Amino acid sequence: MPMFSRRRVSRRASSNICCIRRELLESVMEASRHSLPNEFAAGLAARGDTITEMIIIPATRSNFHSASFNYHSILGSFSAVGTVHSHPSGYIIPSAPDLRLFSSVGRVHIIVGYPFGEDSWAAFRKDGTRTELRVV
Repeated sequence: MPMFSRRRVSRRASSNICCIRRELLESVMEASRHSLPNEFAAGLAARGDTITEMIIIPATRSNFHSASFNYHSILGSFSAVGTVHSHPSGYIIPSAPDLRLFSSVGRVHIIVGYPFGEDSWAAFRKDGTRTELRVV
């Protein structure tokens, strides 16, 4: 199963996302390391209750302080359930712009922080409250 997707595919995602594929999380960490010193950002797609893919968003712009993309690019993907982005600072608490994004796009959002290791990420709901995702 591919980790990256540019296709618009209809995959039934559960309204209760509770898991993320280990291989996908490792790919997110690698992409975040590769993007240093800038932020990395992508959409997330799920199958059932598990996040399975990143959705690469065309024309994403990033720097050390932020990453931005056209919301319509991700909203057009029927499989999108949320977003993932990195914080090169290592601080994995959502900023005010992060909270605005969370409330307008998707159901689950992930922030990964430097040094982009196994324990340097967190998942959040639309309202910015932290949620648990099991790595499978």
